[in-house]
Amino acid sequence: MSGSAAPTPMMAQYLALKAEAGDCLLFYRMGDFFELFFDDAKLAAQVLDIALTSRGEHQGVPIPMCGVPAHSAEGYLARLIKAGCRVAIADQTETPEEAKKRGGSKALVARDIVRFVTAGTLTEEALLEPRRANVLAAVCEVRGTFGIAACDISTGRMELEECAPDRLGAALARLGASELVAPEGLADAPAEAIARPARDFSSDHGEARLKALHEVATLDGFGSFTRAMLAAAGGLVAYLDHVGRGSLPLLLPPVARAGEAHLAMDEATRASLEILASSQGGRRGSLIEAVDRCVTGAGARQLADDLSAPLTDAAAIEARLALVGWLHADPLLRGDLRAVLRAIPDLGRALGRVVAGRGSPRDLGQLRDGLSEARRIHDFLKGRSERPALLDALLPALTGHGALTDLYARALVASPPTERAQGGFIAEGYDAALDELRRISGDARRAIAALEARYRSDTGIAALKIRHNGVLGYFVEVPARSADPLMAPDSGFTHRQTMAGAVRFNALALHEEASRIAQAGGHALAAEEAHFEELTALAVAARHAIAATAAALARLDVAAGQAERAAEGGWSRPEIAAEPVLVIEGGRHPVVEAALAAKGERFVANACTLSPQDRLWLVGGPNMGGKSTFLRQNALIVLLAQAGGFVPAETARIGLVDRLFSRVGASDNLARGRSTFMVEMVETAAILAQASERSFVILDEVGRGTSTYDGLALAWAVVEAVHGVNRCRCLFATHYHELSRLAESCEALSLHHVRAREWQGDLVLLHELAEGPADRSYGLAVAKLAGVPAPVVARAKAVLDRLEKGRAETGGIAAGLGDLPLFAAAAEQQEEVVDHLRQRLDALDVDALSPREALDLLYELKREAARLP
Repeated sequence: MSGSAAPTPMMAQYLALKAEAGDCLLFYRMGDFFELFFDDAKLAAQVLDIALTSRGEHQGVPIPMCGVPAHSAEGYLARLIKAGCRVAIADQTETPEEAKKRGGSKALVARDIVRFVTAGTLTEEALLEPRRANVLAAVCEVRGTFGIAACDISTGRMELEECAPDRLGAALARLGASELVAPEGLADAPAEAIARPARDFSSDHGEARLKALHEVATLDGFGSFTRAMLAAAGGLVAYLDHVGRGSLPLLLPPVARAGEAHLAMDEATRASLEILASSQGGRRGSLIEAVDRCVTGAGARQLADDLSAPLTDAAAIEARLALVGWLHADPLLRGDLRAVLRAIPDLGRALGRVVAGRGSPRDLGQLRDGLSEARRIHDFLKGRSERPALLDALLPALTGHGALTDLYARALVASPPTERAQGGFIAEGYDAALDELRRISGDARRAIAALEARYRSDTGIAALKIRHNGVLGYFVEVPARSADPLMAPDSGFTHRQTMAGAVRFNALALHEEASRIAQAGGHALAAEEAHFEELTALAVAARHAIAATAAALARLDVAAGQAERAAEGGWSRPEIAAEPVLVIEGGRHPVVEAALAAKGERFVANACTLSPQDRLWLVGGPNMGGKSTFLRQNALIVLLAQAGGFVPAETARIGLVDRLFSRVGASDNLARGRSTFMVEMVETAAILAQASERSFVILDEVGRGTSTYDGLALAWAVVEAVHGVNRCRCLFATHYHELSRLAESCEALSLHHVRAREWQGDLVLLHELAEGPADRSYGLAVAKLAGVPAPVVARAKAVLDRLEKGRAETGGIAAGLGDLPLFAAAAEQQEEVVDHLRQRLDALDVDALSPREALDLLYELKREAARLP
């Protein structure tokens, strides 16, 4: 069409739907395909690696187009979502026949956006990772406090919490949401947040939506929720309503999560400790890979949640440990339990699809099988003696579904199909009328077979066959050379179609049998569909109880998996102490130990004994000697213990930690314009501002990203601050030998080093921790090990000798540091120096100054600064 011509009705419909879809790619249904046009087509073709074509013109320019088959759209959607796209599905809302009745032969089939597919709103089995939760979160601010609502709609779990602004980053890092929504204009919203109308984030609106959703007059039965929590919940439900086009997924009653109930870790700490993903970005090499022995996807997701949010309540930790210990002590029981759990379907996600209206007969079959196995586990464990308290709390949730599972066992075939359009999923004997329809259909098919034999006999054409296709239905087909007798007017056959080598006919008896098949088959499909709706409604009505069963099975799987991992690796049950101690004997790094074991090598275990009187360890020694591994392994042991699992150590006594900080290494964050040193300082600042006496901090090589003097000065000051101000348990690895002098002024600081020896010119790294300062850094020996050319190492040795001689003559770069006042006194002095100038500058209204006034003021401030000491 020309540039001035109006768009075709189809293109006008597409453009209207695209405007509604906004920044989402629009999947526009045309027959058996979803088509994409314009820029959507260009992007999708690139991401999906499919052909980009064109269709007609718009404003004189060819319209780019690409498409994917509707029957295999899920795979393409998965790739688009993984690439960061969001998709709007525009499907046909009427059949072509209905469109013709409505508007004549040329009427355009009505279409509408039936659903938005986004990273946080997936429920399809093919689009989800079985062992990873898929979290959608909403965040908002109410009177200086942040509210967070999070849910995994594939299972319906929903949690609400609130936090102070300085804890928002740690809370969002713990959730690891696939998608985050926030109100428009929220100043502190993360860059990746999707902006939604601020009116959606109303606490009154959120409270009303939750009451209506769960059909209650008050939310008190679910917990105590603050205004910030309810506002975030309102934004979350409104977004789900938007993407579902008015159809909400499974949402279980909200649970209030207290921020103080979980060990806080910021994003940098999580990345440093590689809890759920390694530094390379995948699961391989992460803590969860080394720990996870769960046999179900639901258990693996629960374990990931446990490791992301370790507990700070001693009683809750001990309850988990007792269940792990009980299963650890009985290998036969544990093996039997894990064998049954391994065969259980993913109940939570099957329920999520059913409630969201995307369920299949197979999902109902999974509910039947999973709930039946849960009852078996209940009966199996109920008879055991000396059960731990947590198991007794879980057992009631594993039963209570007898009527539902009995009904499903009678109603469904043993292995229901994933699609219900073709029927065949209702079991024989469940519905007598359906059985009769199937009998009629079966009799008619047998009658057609008999009819084929009769026609062959009557016509004498041995090659005659009765066939079926979607256009002609049933028909008689004979070879072209044998067709003449059937063409006769009195043959009883009616010509339908001539092919290259065959001719097709109809016959009255065949037409009657085909009609019987079609009628009975249609009625049978309608009957099965009605039964499916009834069976689905029963699951929806029991959704809370089914979800509780799924959660109990996941917790059992985690406990059994933890016990299995402990038995496999010789891990021990940690003791949770009231006082702030960390006493570990024979501690190992679980990931490093597993990697060494795969190569047939042994991990060298080490002890760590922190107490109020010896809470800060300075750890020296060469690179590659194991300092970073030692720091991380102790942090991971704390994390594993407070998550409720056994730990890789001979013994472990752990005082509860409220916040865990790890400043171990940093890569240049070029995307945000931050260097290694800047990242290091930002993270160190967060530790100094937030760590309490109950915290545990590991710091590695603070100050190494700048000059030697700056670095030593910063490291010195940070150690003093951690020791004298934060007063937390801390492991501080460093190459600055000068820091050993701090042991003279810091009473709770002790010196340690990783051992190394030079033997016949080669460096031998022992990976053992010993008391006392490191005698040297062995930097040149490490360089030689790394393959630095010998002439370069020799030259470095000559330079080092000259530097060490100069340091000996001058007293070293740390000369005079012992005369410095304590950290706090120095800080107060600095504050006094800058306060007066700062007050004057803060009071200035720069925009109100004339150029002359500004210049005079600058001279005055300069004279004042010169008078300061």
